[in-house]
Amino acid sequence: MTGETGWDSAEFRDRVQGALDAFVDRQAGGLATLGDDADRLVREAHTSVSGGKRFRAAFCYWGHRAVRSAPDDDYEDALVRACASLELLHASALVHDDYMDASDTRRGRPATHRKLAAEHRASGWRGDPDQYGAAAAILLGDLLLSWSDELLRRCGLPVTQVAPALEVFDRCRSEVIAGQFLDVSVQARGHADVETAMTVLRYKSARYSIERPLHIGAALAGATPGTMAELSRFGLPLGEAFQLRDDLLGVFGDPATTGKPAGDDLVEGKRTVLVALALDAAPPADAARLDAALGTALSRDEVEELRAVIEGSGAHAQVEAVIEELAGHAVDALDRADVDDQAREVLRGLAQAVTQRAV
Repeated sequence: MTGETGWDSAEFRDRVQGALDAFVDRQAGGLATLGDDADRLVREAHTSVSGGKRFRAAFCYWGHRAVRSAPDDDYEDALVRACASLELLHASALVHDDYMDASDTRRGRPATHRKLAAEHRASGWRGDPDQYGAAAAILLGDLLLSWSDELLRRCGLPVTQVAPALEVFDRCRSEVIAGQFLDVSVQARGHADVETAMTVLRYKSARYSIERPLHIGAALAGATPGTMAELSRFGLPLGEAFQLRDDLLGVFGDPATTGKPAGDDLVEGKRTVLVALALDAAPPADAARLDAALGTALSRDEVEELRAVIEGSGAHAQVEAVIEELAGHAVDALDRADVDDQAREVLRGLAQAVTQRAV
């Protein structure tokens, strides 16, 4: 994203990646005395933080710039490290999420629990390879979660700036974990109405993907409560639209682009807003077929059949309309907010990027 705003999003992603790689390398040095097993864990950490769109880091950066003008180079480097801490949190959530959802892949690569189970199996070690993979994924996710806090605390900005951001970060992590447990519980009960699905969406993803990164960046800049509220009016509806797009991609996305199997959310039994709307609106026989199929192994033809049920129910079109409405509310709030004009323009572009993406 380079243009009139003067911001190069590819360069920013490279800088975030560099900050993450440097941090993990430093952590590796401290763990080197633990030997080969620690080295394997660190290599998997590197894999977990490689690639991705870096939306959370970007919203953190521009939440800061919405309040405070462009910093000098040393300050900028510290700010990028602070923003990168959110990508460690995201990586932690993905490692745990993949295990809880029994996912096979992540970004076209084997999920952590699958990869390490395969290493156990190939090495002929004792015990259950799948249990080993599960334990390794839990520990790696925990390690990444711990590192996210450490990177923010040690980003290089003064403690007086970092302390308010850490308070937001603490709330963010609690919301993500509680939202994830709500999601797991909803799937276990095998039922979620639209309101419940929206609550899961809001706390598991919407807040920590956009609203809280904006808040953390703004808190680093000394934002007032009024500015934080203005950023919420932009960030929360946009975060909801972001996750609704993700839900559509989980059913209708192209595996070659998403790096996930076709209809992966259906196979995993995700009770998303999309699914809840389809179950409400589809003819009884179709709704029963969709409900019974969720969370089961599905052939390509069966995935196509369920996609047709969702499409025919009108749920796909309804979610698209809600995404457009929420994104419109978010941008309207941004236009009214008292923030830096360059930040406003970049955030407007990011709003389009997160709601219109294909991956």
